[in-house]
Amino acid sequence: MIGKKRKLGKKINDLHIGESYTATHMIQDKDLLLYLGLTNDANPLYIQHDYASQTPYHQPIVPSVMLFGMVSSIVSMHLPGPGSHIIEHEMKFPKPVYHNTEVKFTIEITAIDEKNHHVTLSVHGFDVEGDEVIYGKLTVCPAYEPKSITASSLENFF
Repeated sequence: MIGKKRKLGKKINDLHIGESYTATHMIQDKDLLLYLGLTNDANPLYIQHDYASQTPYHQPIVPSVMLFGMVSSIVSMHLPGPGSHIIEHEMKFPKPVYHNTEVKFTIEITAIDEKNHHVTLSVHGFDVEGDEVIYGKLTVCPAYEPKSITASSLENFF
């Protein structure tokens, strides 16, 4: 991978309070099965219609941590973007999400701490009925400016 240029996300000096990003995810059965297989999670509430029909949910629901994974992906790929890292999160899931549901996520920068190289993001996610299904806040360390490999490897020649 050396030599292949990859674009990093925004650095802390490029971020602004109020900056936001919105993404929509359709949660399909194949995505749930991949997640459940990867995590070895066999909770019947997530996949067994017979069991889920006997609960207050009436049908299988999407694991909360899978929704958080979608939020994490937005942070890693869009705001602040590649090179960033979530260091703290606080999430609430007020309404269950069912299979084959579309969720619209919005993250917004609410605070910037340049001294500690952290930004605080608010998170909100809504289903197609407009009901909030996830909300909370994240503390994220944005990408650092990388040191030039060629500059340091050639410093003996200057």
